[in-house]
Amino acid sequence: MPIADPTAEELVQLQDEAVEFTRELIRIDTTNFGGNDPATWGRGETEAAEFVVAKLREVGLRPEVHESAPGRPSVFARMPGRDSSRGGLILHGHLDVVPARAEDWSVDPFGAEISDGMIYGRGAVDMKDMVAMVLALARHLARTGQTPPRDLLFAFFADEENRGIWGSEWIVEHRPELFDGMSEAISEVGGYSITLPEKDTGQDVRAYLLQTAEKGLVWGHLRATGRAGHGSVPNHENAIVRLSRAIAAIDDHVFPTEYIASVRSLFDGVTEITGIGWDEDDIASFLPLLGGARQFVSGTLSDSTNLTMLDAGYKGNVIPQTAEATFDARFLPGHQDELLALLDRLTGEHVEVIVDDIGNSVDSPREGALVDVMTRSIQAEDPGSRVLPYCLSGGTDNKALSRELGITGYGFAPLQLPADLDFAPLFHGVDERVPVEAVRFGARVLLRLARDC
Repeated sequence: MPIADPTAEELVQLQDEAVEFTRELIRIDTTNFGGNDPATWGRGETEAAEFVVAKLREVGLRPEVHESAPGRPSVFARMPGRDSSRGGLILHGHLDVVPARAEDWSVDPFGAEISDGMIYGRGAVDMKDMVAMVLALARHLARTGQTPPRDLLFAFFADEENRGIWGSEWIVEHRPELFDGMSEAISEVGGYSITLPEKDTGQDVRAYLLQTAEKGLVWGHLRATGRAGHGSVPNHENAIVRLSRAIAAIDDHVFPTEYIASVRSLFDGVTEITGIGWDEDDIASFLPLLGGARQFVSGTLSDSTNLTMLDAGYKGNVIPQTAEATFDARFLPGHQDELLALLDRLTGEHVEVIVDDIGNSVDSPREGALVDVMTRSIQAEDPGSRVLPYCLSGGTDNKALSRELGITGYGFAPLQLPADLDFAPLFHGVDERVPVEAVRFGARVLLRLARDC
């Protein structure tokens, strides 16, 4: 049958499960330390996948598990729609999280404690809240025997925090048939609210940021070579010095500011709401309006590079022959070749730029039927709110889906947030947390989306 409005009891159950599953998933330590050695991965992601599978089977769904390597399972469950000739919609999330040092936190990072209306824990916003909302939605639709307008694919990927090498990247290469008939996808990091002053009334209005674009990435390392020797002997071919100069040159480089289409649309939308204009030559005075999204948006105004690790030497009185540094570079749509050429130029002849991984940028349409449905779904739960496009400075599994399969991806993990919550720093941050009511809100919005998509 078509998706009907839920009864009061069904709606409560949907929301309660979204909160409960968020906490249960946080308690499963799915820390991803990176690397390609299965012996170091542990069972966390496997336990989380088993949890998802069990919850799906409880309501009669038949999930498939595809393991790229021991400890790297991804879970899929397809739900046929009333019109399977239409392109289907993927609702996806990832089961792994980045490390958390317990001594840095005020609570157990895997305890899923609730304090002041917030669920604390690693993965609370990145992204076990969305996984829980999607899981609760799938169970609601199956439990009530309702059929969405088009096919839905619920996907729970492994290894996103290591660029999806053993998750989405492996799946789209080795099991592309899982996505047959799928044309669009939603996942992290968008659909959350910021609070803006409305120009006509002076009242606060929430604007929900729909992620329509994301920067690409280049991960790699610099390898400097030189002449090995005794620490007491002058050496003008020191690999560490050469590497240091290259690092300084990269760090000193000032990337020009560029306002891509999604960023301009965001700024214009904020101006329309607030009446406060933005100036290309003084954007710093405008950015504070964006509240908890400021850091994400700041990262989308130019390309960027950051040095993240160093490796050089093996004894205090020995000058090594090589020295290496790891870098994380991000580029705006269309800037990949330009960024790689810049790195080669800045590092000089004695330092090699070695690219370990490239993740494509994403730039999805800011208008269309799905965007309209996402907007209506938000506004039905928060009347008077606005929905604005934006670009994400990080990356998601939408990269693999778009590059390999041509699937249009959006960030839409809907959360109604307190005006004073500094949201962006919570991702990979200390004391990561999500409001309980935001998770309940998101579950309601996703149900509306599934009904009308």
